[in-house]
Amino acid sequence: MSGTDEEAVTAAEDALYVLTAVLLTPAQFPSVLGDDYPEACAALGLAPLAEGYGLVLGQDGEGSRWTIATDDVSLVAVAIASWDCGMEYDLSPSEHTVVAALPGWPLALAVAAPGVPAPHDPDAELADRAPLAPPDTSGWGPAQRRMGADEIALQWALWREQIDDSAFAATDGTSAEGDAAAEAGSEKGSGSDTVRDVDSGQESGGVRSEGVRRVLAEARAYVDTPPPLGRVRSSFAPGDARTLRADGPGWSLVARTDDIAFVLLDEMPGEVVPVGRGPELPGLLQALDKMAVRPS
Repeated sequence: MSGTDEEAVTAAEDALYVLTAVLLTPAQFPSVLGDDYPEACAALGLAPLAEGYGLVLGQDGEGSRWTIATDDVSLVAVAIASWDCGMEYDLSPSEHTVVAALPGWPLALAVAAPGVPAPHDPDAELADRAPLAPPDTSGWGPAQRRMGADEIALQWALWREQIDDSAFAATDGTSAEGDAAAEAGSEKGSGSDTVRDVDSGQESGGVRSEGVRRVLAEARAYVDTPPPLGRVRSSFAPGDARTLRADGPGWSLVARTDDIAFVLLDEMPGEVVPVGRGPELPGLLQALDKMAVRPS
């Protein structure tokens, strides 16, 4: 690290009050930052290390926002798991594992450290780069689209129960793409602030069919030509299934390997398109799962 970087690390580590932590690895990263792992790393100005990083977000004694990037991924993973279980865990990365101390936060936090000034960016002389800031999610776009896909993956049962399988009526009767263009039982107001509609209206049918066909074609191309690391991720699901997440230019896909898929498109703000299994989707999902990155 340069002298300026070392000064920033010292300033950030001086009585850093840890507020939260997240993983930045090929298999698990804040998708709001990018469609894949290298893109998410680039948003923070970090090189895409194979093993990834742990990101520790906190405030110093002056209230300044800091993000500490450490290569001790296991330490951060243990801390996150402990907190998720309601246990206390003192997350204090060793200075030898700190890769960078970055001013600002890349994610929006609604919490603050007690007893220090309100969160604010550090003074310019303490850092040699512009402070990190969360992506703008005030309007529909790539960041909000990916957040919507995150929610569907986390609340799969809630979204799945809105779909009546008998309502899938393939337009050509032969392909998953045909099923994708089918009516699928709309349910408005799912409770999400990011995505609200399971789209089945006739008004956007042409756009929906064309968009979903493009998504499935690009996802299928990933099987033959692997995309950037993290574009396709596989995680746990009940039974023998896996939850699949794939992203690409202007689209996100969430699926269960034993079930249907949901597609979100930049050109269809706030809408979620269900994709019936049909004869081709199962094979595509299995192929994507084989080449997907998985949490270690």
